[in-house]
Amino acid sequence: MSKRKKLLILASLLLLALLAYQIPFVHNRLAWRFEILTTYLRGLIYPVQPVPTAAVTAEAPSVLVTATPANTAAPAPSGPSPTPVPTTPPLPPQVSLPAPAHEQQTMNNCGPATLAMALRMYGWNGTQHDIAAVIKPVDADRNVNPEEMRYYVLNRAGWLRAEYRVGGDLLLLKRLLAAGYAPIIEETFIFDSPYWPNDDLWAAHYLLLTGYDESTQTFTVQDSYHGPDLQVAYETVLKNWAPFNYVYMLIYLPEQESELRTLLGSDWDEAGNRQKALSLSEAATVKNPQDAFAWFNLGTNLVYFERYAEAAQAYDQARALGLPQRMFRYQFGPFIAYFHAYRTDDLVTLTNYALQRTPNSEEALLWKGWALYRQGDTAGALAAWQKALRERPGYLDAQYAIDFAKSQP
Repeated sequence: MSKRKKLLILASLLLLALLAYQIPFVHNRLAWRFEILTTYLRGLIYPVQPVPTAAVTAEAPSVLVTATPANTAAPAPSGPSPTPVPTTPPLPPQVSLPAPAHEQQTMNNCGPATLAMALRMYGWNGTQHDIAAVIKPVDADRNVNPEEMRYYVLNRAGWLRAEYRVGGDLLLLKRLLAAGYAPIIEETFIFDSPYWPNDDLWAAHYLLLTGYDESTQTFTVQDSYHGPDLQVAYETVLKNWAPFNYVYMLIYLPEQESELRTLLGSDWDEAGNRQKALSLSEAATVKNPQDAFAWFNLGTNLVYFERYAEAAQAYDQARALGLPQRMFRYQFGPFIAYFHAYRTDDLVTLTNYALQRTPNSEEALLWKGWALYRQGDTAGALAAWQKALRERPGYLDAQYAIDFAKSQP
């Protein structure tokens, strides 16, 4: 066989393979493996390092002085405490809500898949792909935030409402379930195999809770990766929930809002909820000063109140104690804090680290752009923001940044 014929056959096979890869069921089966391969190769080129510690500056002392306003008393340092609620009858010993049809997630799709299951409990008939097409149209997008899922509910399932809060606890989850509400929480996920050399295997995941049982001290969860109707111990839920500021999301009908206001009490007010979460996270750092996630949550709650310098100090502590390699794939408070605290070197360091692990993170690209812009590199900033728009079509924050930079003299 001539060399030319061999090349033609090879080219034909490659073309057929490319066409086959576009078939949905083939793509779904192979995309995950392809991502693992490319991610592992990138890990060889850019070996994983621990999360970098803060630059030593006069503006960033190594010890947080105080995070709670002088007129706010922090609760006893005993971890998350029950949310204040009006006097109610005792909780039933067991609750089991009708589970929705299970949705097995595709690649990087736990958010849309979990939201799809929650919406089905209210008669919605779509799939994770309907949701992903709106809030993560690029398959390789590895993160969906609670606010993006809330956006989908309000704009594409308009007969429903959605809210999310932080600083939740086990009692609140059980009270919600007993009242018929199935909360979504963000929690820790451990990969089965590494994506790069020395991978710590840590990632984020969403769970839909549909029941609890006091006799076994377990929640019933709908897990888009591991399967339906799983039993997970209370303490496991609490531990895995902690790195995400104990965030929970609720979907409900408009006529149920009054009941939810009663159930949530002071947590219905967003600012009041954040103030409680701030006190809880500060108390957690007192209880265990070596808890990196407690310091991280403290920083995130301080960012909400625009106390950026203090937030940056809290994040410094979290970084010094050690954070998972993928932490900045899912949470971006440090980027905001370091930018507003004028700690541009730390912002550059962290966004570079985040992009080594997750090159297509639109949030890291956004804040890398703002760091470059502050350093006077407008061309570099625009390139970062334009890449963010390619990775997340319709990303309003990136478009705003581009428009802002181009409007400057």
